[in-house]
Amino acid sequence: LNTLVKDENLKKTIEEMKSHEKEHCDYFESEIKKRNIKPTKLLPLWDLIGVGLGFGSATLGKKAAMLCTASVEEVIDKHYLNQINQLDSGEKNLKEKIKKFRKDEMHHKNIAYEEGATKKGIYFFLDKAIKTGSKIAISISEKI
Repeated sequence: LNTLVKDENLKKTIEEMKSHEKEHCDYFESEIKKRNIKPTKLLPLWDLIGVGLGFGSATLGKKAAMLCTASVEEVIDKHYLNQINQLDSGEKNLKEKIKKFRKDEMHHKNIAYEEGATKKGIYFFLDKAIKTGSKIAISISEKI
């Protein structure tokens, strides 16, 4: 992170985003255990691809890295909204957590656009590729 981000304010913002993502991950991991749900078998692969995507987009520059963040957050936003709409009234606590996490993700997306994310030119194709990959990963994970 230090070598990729020279701007101290942006570095601090990214660290804050990272803490949100850890909170989300820890919560869902706890719920998976509590509910005795088997997590996707592909989690190690998704972790590896996620790290690769993050570093790969960062090597293309700040705009690409910010677009990567925005693109993933837009897919997660729709996924969370779908989950919120499917949960019944007996899942009030889970529903409220997902609403809070969705708000965090939208904040991350907004920051990414403020920091230079764009879908113009070649970035249009990067956005489509990232979104398509993210949707496929979610869809596969729901089945495997």
